[in-house]
Amino acid sequence: MAVTLYRRVDYPMIDSASIAYYPRIYDLAHRFFEECWLEICAVSYPEIINVRKIGFPIVNAKTEFIAPLRYGDTIKAMIWISRVGEKSCTWQYRFFNQSDEMLWSSEQITVCVDMESLQSIKIPDDLRKGLEMCSE
Repeated sequence: MAVTLYRRVDYPMIDSASIAYYPRIYDLAHRFFEECWLEICAVSYPEIINVRKIGFPIVNAKTEFIAPLRYGDTIKAMIWISRVGEKSCTWQYRFFNQSDEMLWSSEQITVCVDMESLQSIKIPDDLRKGLEMCSE
């Protein structure tokens, strides 16, 4: 089941054309990524990083910029997991504006890593269960 989150496009995110500067869109996606862990796995991403000492860095991203994210838009992000592997998972992102127009689509593969060695590790069972429940 997809997670749905909302955030406004704020002034620091825009460029001189009054649309979101593309690196800021990836930043927005990462903010949604961090926020959705609590809903998906019942644990915050800071706890995953700081206490459990594991992380999920992106190793592959495919993105389509469909229409501009404009200053003042309220972005509805729909996020779900399309695949959970032994050490990696594939995240799907769809961003819509307040008129329900799709603006941005991305597929991002993350790998579970030990934050001290940065070596890939198996996704812990408790996190795997939550990630699998967030599939289409």
